[in-house]
Amino acid sequence: MKKLVEKTISSIKGEPYRLDPAMTSGDLLSIVTGKALEAARGTIKGLFFKKKEGIAFIGKRVKIEHASHIRAGRGLTLGDGVRINALSKDGVTLGDNVSIGAGSILECTGVIRELGEGITIGSHVGFAQNAFISVRGSVEIGDDCIFGPNVSLFSENHNFRDRDVAIRLQGASRRGIKIGCDCWFGANSVVLDGVTVGDGCVIAAGAVVTKDVEPYSIVGGVPAKVIGSR
Repeated sequence: MKKLVEKTISSIKGEPYRLDPAMTSGDLLSIVTGKALEAARGTIKGLFFKKKEGIAFIGKRVKIEHASHIRAGRGLTLGDGVRINALSKDGVTLGDNVSIGAGSILECTGVIRELGEGITIGSHVGFAQNAFISVRGSVEIGDDCIFGPNVSLFSENHNFRDRDVAIRLQGASRRGIKIGCDCWFGANSVVLDGVTVGDGCVIAAGAVVTKDVEPYSIVGGVPAKVIGSR
């Protein structure tokens, strides 16, 4: 059974996959049963996507609004309680083997008087639990990135210069966020609008990134500063 599961996962992911030797047959059977149910949900919900390749695994209580704006590669995984509002000008494009952890929110549009721009996520990208991705300006994420629990991305800033006008009435700026390939974002890190993070960067847990990060940098703190390099 283990060999069959390894072969199946390797086929879905498009790369070799090996189970931990300590995995018992009973535990594996429980996992396979759960994944079969998730694949069934993925088949049903995927019918409403603009495009879906291969199998998608969708957990319980997942809410997807405006699914016709979603293009997904193979091996998509959405954990329990994920919420996606895909309403946006350019839609949601997900590469192969994208995983979005339980309780995460991907929100493209807040108010319909101004739609979000859209988001593109590369292949082999994983978000842990409770990520919040605000897609007002455009968001681009490269391949092979990993995001720890409670990571937040905000691609919009409210204007506030005029003290005689309520902030909510002053509009917003949208410069967008660009993240390169092979980056690691620690738990509770935050990326603000207008930031470009180069390839191969490490963002420390709790960091608030307010300006561009050069490739292969290690940054941490509030606001985030370079503390090392790879």
